[in-house]
Amino acid sequence: MEKEMNYTNAFEELQKIVTEIEQGEISVDELSAKVKRATALIKFCKLKLTTTEEDVNAILKELEN
Repeated sequence: MEKEMNYTNAFEELQKIVTEIEQGEISVDELSAKVKRATALIKFCKLKLTTTEEDVNAILKELEN
């Protein structure tokens, strides 16, 4: 069963991919797929961070009023 996609899981998977690439554990055949997956994970993490920042800012603005 696949883990639900959330920031923590995405970041952990991204770290694993980076480690595999840095240690040369990925074959040339796998490299393209891993880079594409890493790109998708980075986009997901950036979106999650942006959304969270907007939510926090909205909450803080409400508290000011």
